[in-house]
Amino acid sequence: MMFLAKGEYGMTAWHMASEKSQIEKLHKLWDWAKEELTQEELKNMILDKDYFQRTAWHMVAKKGRIEVLHKLRE
Repeated sequence: MMFLAKGEYGMTAWHMASEKSQIEKLHKLWDWAKEELTQEELKNMILDKDYFQRTAWHMVAKKGRIEVLHKLRE
């Protein structure tokens, strides 16, 4: 699936939206993913690591964006 494809440094759309703290995009990606992906694919999306072994959680936590961490947790 295109959504799960990786770009530069192994980042997915999920990583990129998280890194830039784009809550609205994260919400739209999550809504789409829930409709289109299997449970296993959802799990992989959330836990997927980039080239540097960072998950989306790592990227957001490093920036200290608490509101984005709350959105990811939902």
